[in-house]
Amino acid sequence: MMPKPAILGLMVIVFTVGLMAAFIVKETELPLILRLGKIISPQIVGIDELSPGLHFKWPVFDKVVKFDKRIHNLDVPSEHFLTIEKKNLIVDSFIKWRIVDVISYFKTMGDNSERAEQRAKQRLGEIIANGLRNEFGKRTINDVVSGERSQIMDRVTTIVSERAKEFGMKIIDVRIKRIELPKEVSSSVYRRMEAEREQYAKKLRSQGEAEAVRIQANADRESIEIIAKAERDAERIRGEGDATANGIYAKTFNQNQEFYALYRSLNAYKKIFDNKSDILVIQPNSEFFNYFNNNMGRVTSSLTTESAAKTVTNHPIISPSQPTGTDK
Repeated sequence: MMPKPAILGLMVIVFTVGLMAAFIVKETELPLILRLGKIISPQIVGIDELSPGLHFKWPVFDKVVKFDKRIHNLDVPSEHFLTIEKKNLIVDSFIKWRIVDVISYFKTMGDNSERAEQRAKQRLGEIIANGLRNEFGKRTINDVVSGERSQIMDRVTTIVSERAKEFGMKIIDVRIKRIELPKEVSSSVYRRMEAEREQYAKKLRSQGEAEAVRIQANADRESIEIIAKAERDAERIRGEGDATANGIYAKTFNQNQEFYALYRSLNAYKKIFDNKSDILVIQPNSEFFNYFNNNMGRVTSSLTTESAAKTVTNHPIISPSQPTGTDK
């Protein structure tokens, strides 16, 4: 039977070897096993793949290198690019990427996780800068700012993705955050843009004024046509009404001439004596007063009654017996 110190020592050795042999893979990590500096497949150590969880390796001989498999963000430093017009632009961009082939990534970037990530960002920054420089050199300022911005990003994404495959990386997205002009040329460009916008605004205003004049002219013409048509219809309706009224008057007159004459004389009396200030200068024995003097007035007196009604004035009454200024 072994003494207790030996058993304790053996247990310590087994425990230490177990700690050196065991390693844990997290959900966010991509592990790689190196045996004496050489990459080995997971099957050699008795597993199908290095999935998240607890795994074992040969102590001393094997080394586990882990890389972050989450999406990485890279803010590319501002770069100056020339357009086809030889205009200098300041461009800020960013890129999202992740590791998909850990062996290729290890071979190109190294085994140190932090240094490998720095090297990857440096490589990607150089690739995206070259891609943007080539694409900006084919286009004008207007194209890169608004017209073909999406096409530029798609083209650069394709270029960077092809190169990133060599490093075991996958490009998720490439975006342009900001495009600015250098300060020394911004003011002149803004003044030119303001002049162009002002010229365009004047053109639009002149077109609007011409359109307003045309609309006003059409409205006036249509108004005149509508009014003329309405007056024409009114005259026609008025004429038809007068003709109908005259027909009714004639028919009534022929039925009872004496009553018709009396009726028209009474209407004339009513209109003449409606206002106390109305004054009538006429002989007492005039035909106008036939129905005052005789209830059997003549038929022809109606015409005289209508003509006498038109002599109403607003002057004081001058009676035949009252002396005039001439008599005085």
